[in-house]
Amino acid sequence: MLQILSWVLALCAVGGGIDRLLGNKMGLGKPFEDGFRLLGPVALSMAGILCLAPVLAGWLGAAVTPVYHLFSQDPGMFGCILAIDMGGYPMAIRLADDPAVGRFAGIIGAAILGCTVSFTIPTGMGLFSGAVRERFARGILYGLTALPPTLLLGGVLCGLPLLQALWLCAPVLVFSVLLMLALKFRPERTVRAFSLFAAGLKILTTAGLALGAFQHMTGVILLPGMLPLADSMKTVAAIGIMMLGSLPLAELLRRVLQRPFRALGRRTGLCSDGVAGLLLMYLSVLPGLTALPELSPRGQTVNAAFAVSAASCLGAHLAFTLNAEPALALPLLAVKLAGGLLGALIAWGMTRRDPAGQAQDGSPCGAPSDAGHAAIR
Repeated sequence: MLQILSWVLALCAVGGGIDRLLGNKMGLGKPFEDGFRLLGPVALSMAGILCLAPVLAGWLGAAVTPVYHLFSQDPGMFGCILAIDMGGYPMAIRLADDPAVGRFAGIIGAAILGCTVSFTIPTGMGLFSGAVRERFARGILYGLTALPPTLLLGGVLCGLPLLQALWLCAPVLVFSVLLMLALKFRPERTVRAFSLFAAGLKILTTAGLALGAFQHMTGVILLPGMLPLADSMKTVAAIGIMMLGSLPLAELLRRVLQRPFRALGRRTGLCSDGVAGLLLMYLSVLPGLTALPELSPRGQTVNAAFAVSAASCLGAHLAFTLNAEPALALPLLAVKLAGGLLGALIAWGMTRRDPAGQAQDGSPCGAPSDAGHAAIR
């Protein structure tokens, strides 16, 4: 199955390249180019933190390992706090007592909880204002309720025994509950806390990139234990290569599913844009968040809930996994889709009788009531 997926991505990359030469007549050349252009932003956000990951794992390991062992937990689960492509995977691998737990935490946990904590929440809460921000926060709350069963499924699909996966997910459950309470009762303070967390990650990423560049150019080691920048760039390049195929594939899926999206949009009250937004989130969370204010109020909440588990699966997260842990690529696709759909279903059910979920004209597929471009800061 994995070989089939690799061939599909490869054929999409070839098709995108051919269409680029033909002037983007089939609409696949531009996604092909976009996949390559993303190398810069991906390298800027990943390369530095990958360089620092061994050092951070050593520093943090001395602090968190005894605490995890005190509660008979594997310290590799600490890697779930960072996104898969922002240091979560290498940290989980280095801290884990059991390599299988490290793979589960570094791929599944970091791609779901880590992405939500280190990117989706601080980006979305900082990007929106007013009613859109409130609906986004509500969607995140609904998505977090689906997190424990989603990670439990991920543990089982990664080969962990059910009881072990259940025990490993217990701290995640506690953290999810605390996060939901914080977003519900102290949203402003929660936003500030996550903004500071995101700012700290940016500082670390930039510092790692600068130190790695200095070491590469001069041979002088300023921070012992760092991964060479050239090695971290190999990971970034491998992800960029996969994106050459994954973005054209997402465009093909969007076209093939366009008619079912319209039908599903009418039946669910999300309209076609609201359903198509789920695919966009599944591809890449940032354009999905950017498009959120254009959806109906109900669609905004449902898409935010979907993003908690499903964000960026078909794009950067799949590409990273195919490079780091190819055997976990299919579990990643299945778990993130299942968790995203569960979160979206919860949000859809919770907003079914909510007046705030309708547009101004009372129709669920009408224009956004008070969203639109003004909702973005």
